[in-house]
Amino acid sequence: MILDLLLFLGGLVVLVTGGHALVNGASAVARRFGLSSLVIGLTVVAWGTSAPELAVCLGAALRGQGDMALGNVVGSNIINILGVLGVSALVTPLVVSRRLVWHDVPILVGLSAAVFVLGYDGHLGPVEGGGLFLAGVAYTVHAIRARRSVGVADAADRPRAKVGLTRAGLEVAVGMVLLVVGAHWMVSAATSFARFLGVSDLVVGLTVVAVGTSLPEAAASVVAALRGQRDIAVGNAIGSNIFNIVNVLGLTALLAPAGVPVPEPALRFDLPVMIAVAAACLPIFFSGHRIARWEGGLFIAYYLIYVSFLVLQAEEYALLPAFSRVVLFFVIPLTVATLVVIAWRELRRSGPA
Repeated sequence: MILDLLLFLGGLVVLVTGGHALVNGASAVARRFGLSSLVIGLTVVAWGTSAPELAVCLGAALRGQGDMALGNVVGSNIINILGVLGVSALVTPLVVSRRLVWHDVPILVGLSAAVFVLGYDGHLGPVEGGGLFLAGVAYTVHAIRARRSVGVADAADRPRAKVGLTRAGLEVAVGMVLLVVGAHWMVSAATSFARFLGVSDLVVGLTVVAVGTSLPEAAASVVAALRGQRDIAVGNAIGSNIFNIVNVLGLTALLAPAGVPVPEPALRFDLPVMIAVAAACLPIFFSGHRIARWEGGLFIAYYLIYVSFLVLQAEEYALLPAFSRVVLFFVIPLTVATLVVIAWRELRRSGPA
């Protein structure tokens, strides 16, 4: 257990170091090519921090564990919104680009719904996977072309000492490698801790693996938020979710011999939750185009509720029905009513006098 503890702490240090390197290099690349930090967060940083999900999903699918691949993508997407953005907003309130609200978040909601529709027959094959991957390529090209030189002079892009392109590219590459290595170390250590405590493999897969592969996103977003580069923090989370669907899940379905199975429980619960979490960004992001600390706390609270549900369901506890009723008939309606009131006040405030 001492070795596992050292591995966990070492992974944490490597993650933070990788997050700093990736954000620094990506910001320098943005300035050098006239790209806004939001574009870099949605593309370069998102691609890099999605690498662990791609490695885990492809490996699982090639071993014949395609359902684990789907679970990892769905779980990571839920964590990226509720956990990564929640923690980042607690560190510092996040300013959200209007274009992100009206452009990228709807794309994320649409892609999340597309996975549900494409997988409704219980399977994602090469055709569906190829379609998702091509959608990812088109999105990347469009994001760069549409936003070239947009927002470069934002507060998030305050000039600092010029960095050569070679050095900036090296920082991005090193940062990506460190994030993947750090996440792998922390997942290995956390899995050992969970099994030592007697937690089942199912719960470990639903929680530890999904959280572990989202650690790069968390590290990059929190570091960006601390450095005042809030567009990278938000863009990374949204962009990573988009790339998890179009690249990670798309490539896995395209390359895996048996494709990716979509089990009935995922269609009944996990995929609808992923869609709902993506859709929940719209009213929260819309309220002043920022994520306040209390909204970050709300995201984290909902993630804890989600994990609690998974644990109760996996271990078949008798408390599950009562827990579900409280969430369904009290917590969710109260949250929806609060967000509707906030959105309505914001509409009135921003409307014509």
